[in-house]
Amino acid sequence: MPKILARIRPPAFPRRTFTITHYGAVGDGQKMNTEAFRAAIAACHRAGGGHVLVPEGRFLTGAIHLRSGVDLHVTEGATIAFSPDPRDFLPVVFTRWEGTECYNYSPFIYAYGERNVAVTGPGTLDGQARLGPWESWYRSSGPQGPDQSLLRRMGSAGVPVAERVFGDGHYLRPKMVQFYRCRNVLVSGLTIVDPPMWTVHPVLSTNVTVRDITVDSTLYNTDGCDPECCSDVLITGCRFNTNDDCVAVKSGRDEDGHRVGVPSRNIVVRDCWFSGRWGGMTVGSEMSGGVRDVFAENCEINSPDFPGRYPVKHALYVKASKKRGGYIDGVHIRNFTGQSVERDAVFVNMNYNGGEGGTLPVSVRNIHMDRMEIDGARAVLQLVGLETDHLRGVSLSRSTFTGILSPDSIAYTDELTFRRVYVNGQELPFPRR
Repeated sequence: MPKILARIRPPAFPRRTFTITHYGAVGDGQKMNTEAFRAAIAACHRAGGGHVLVPEGRFLTGAIHLRSGVDLHVTEGATIAFSPDPRDFLPVVFTRWEGTECYNYSPFIYAYGERNVAVTGPGTLDGQARLGPWESWYRSSGPQGPDQSLLRRMGSAGVPVAERVFGDGHYLRPKMVQFYRCRNVLVSGLTIVDPPMWTVHPVLSTNVTVRDITVDSTLYNTDGCDPECCSDVLITGCRFNTNDDCVAVKSGRDEDGHRVGVPSRNIVVRDCWFSGRWGGMTVGSEMSGGVRDVFAENCEINSPDFPGRYPVKHALYVKASKKRGGYIDGVHIRNFTGQSVERDAVFVNMNYNGGEGGTLPVSVRNIHMDRMEIDGARAVLQLVGLETDHLRGVSLSRSTFTGILSPDSIAYTDELTFRRVYVNGQELPFPRR
């Protein structure tokens, strides 16, 4: 891990400031400021980079597209409020939706192929998703379902990406903040509320730092931070109150993920608070491109100092299947503490969604957990390997679990070991296979 951290360096920006009110922005919460943001970002980029400053006020806008060398800095008392009208996120852009490439509504803040880009400051990004149609698109029997199925079929059938065009007349919700094929990325200090879907989503990006942000995303399917096909990523000092996974490492879905074929690797998560509905630290389920070397340490689950709307179901949640294929090799958890985990403290599931009829080989191995201390869970471990593809190399050491209601559930798992692990006051034997 030290070698990974030594490579991760947040971008630096020239001491030039471009205040959006100098380009016509008005922070009254009523005037649309999309053009003012565009003009300020363009001027900053042309000048060789700097800080696009959002002063105190509430600035309504559509999509914001960042350029190289630009730090969008949201000051204390400033809010960027995103329009609830889907038309304000057109034209469509090249993006990835649940692990499949397509053209869709622009993410609210978006950068493609840029270097040295950032969104920083003590201010707020307000997705205002509750005011728009986004949640209604997702609900059971909502219109997102047919488009979701269509995109998945397109990805599996190898339909050219240029023909996978959604956006206007379709119902795939956009992401909140997405950096696509970018290098040297920083997201820092912000409070981010009410995104329409996943909150911070770097894709195919390198040298990414996400630090000291607070995410309040309690609408449906609103993950906190989802690095996908990324390398050298640090997520630190963040607080996640989500209605899905808090941090989820991904690498593409099914055949389309294999076509792109880029793993996520060298991901470090530390000093975070997890108060989300599903996994605290999660890998998958979109992991077809592979995941390698994920490290998470010093994180707290369901902290009384940061209560979430939903309790975390699993401190560690690993999701894979024979429909996804691919591999997960090396997930390292250390110094996780917490309470009132709703289900199993650790759930590694190689049969996610019942396998979805898949036949691809899938590999999950080298899952190591050390110094966990959890008070309250259904069970410590639920490990689901497959008869055809065993889960291999799981270790749990120097850990204490109290208030555990049920025994572990272990299937098709090889090389499972315990060392100095206590459950309800009793030490578990070593080795266990």
